[in-house]
Amino acid sequence: MAHQCNHVFCHIIPPHMLDAMTKSSDSNVRDMAISNIAAAERARAVRATLAEVRPTMNLLTGAGSTKKQRVIHNAKRKPNLNGPVIRREGGGAVKGDHETNEAYRFAGYVHDFYRKILKRNSIDDLGMPLKSSVRYREDPSVPYNNAFWWQQQMGYGEGDGTVFKRFTGSLDVVGHEHSHGLVEYTANLVYRGEPGALNESFADVFGILVKQWKNKEKASQSDWLIGQELIFQSPTRRALRSMKAPGTAYQNDPDLLSDPQPAHMDQKYLGAADSYGVHINSGIPNHAFYHVAIDIGGNAWEKPCAIWYDALHRLRANSDFDDCAKATYLSAGSLFGIGSNEQKAVKKGWNKVGIAV
Repeated sequence: MAHQCNHVFCHIIPPHMLDAMTKSSDSNVRDMAISNIAAAERARAVRATLAEVRPTMNLLTGAGSTKKQRVIHNAKRKPNLNGPVIRREGGGAVKGDHETNEAYRFAGYVHDFYRKILKRNSIDDLGMPLKSSVRYREDPSVPYNNAFWWQQQMGYGEGDGTVFKRFTGSLDVVGHEHSHGLVEYTANLVYRGEPGALNESFADVFGILVKQWKNKEKASQSDWLIGQELIFQSPTRRALRSMKAPGTAYQNDPDLLSDPQPAHMDQKYLGAADSYGVHINSGIPNHAFYHVAIDIGGNAWEKPCAIWYDALHRLRANSDFDDCAKATYLSAGSLFGIGSNEQKAVKKGWNKVGIAV
């Protein structure tokens, strides 16, 4: 049966970061950002048309297989998601090819996390193969500063070598983008406004949890940074986002300006950019999850993860922050008991970002 889904073109690098880069004093950063924005707009228009034409399109499914099925394509610096296959499941590492080997290895960690922690059989819970394309470009003459999820497949750019490194190099980013697929096959949250910010937040939550689980980091040990490995570090920038302290991932940076993410409803972005703030306002539910994980303590991929994953199944396409707060509160009560410490932690976590449960 075909799965009805939004087929949203989800990028890890938000529009406001690329817009900031067009104001950089570095002409290479500026020119590359302008080209990337133009190419992304063309791609978004094409994909929106495809989604309308084929709204129930269902590509490869795993037909119930519980085995990992990874396939890595080489886009050859073109806008081609189906370039030649350079590594398949079970094939050995490709000598000297960091992008291919990272995409393969990290997709495997994501699959293992879904299976062992979420008890989920791949992204769609039916054994979907994990397809990725490395060295992807929208414009063959310009390195692509992004990674994305689109219709059951990952695409990874190489980065510009100045602000961003290769996009296969960050496990939480790989986990984030695959988890857009998980959201698509559960709540299918609309990619706009608060539902879209929840879509981004759930992707960040599962992305950071994959990394914490793989590195055996307790909630209190994690840096709670998304995309730290992607960015060339400097005193003014350290990651794409901070779940611990939204708005502090980069500040007064010559290329990226300052992180606009709010940590509280009082500072919620109310404008129309970024599909009404999907990457910006995700800082609010991200921060709520951080507080819940710290309050519960131990491994965030255990109780906090179970609560958020259960709540995801209670949400619908247009669910907002209030709906998510209520859903996580109900899930905590269902999983750990009414009035349990876990349920109290959920209530306190949302209260700290200005949402009453």
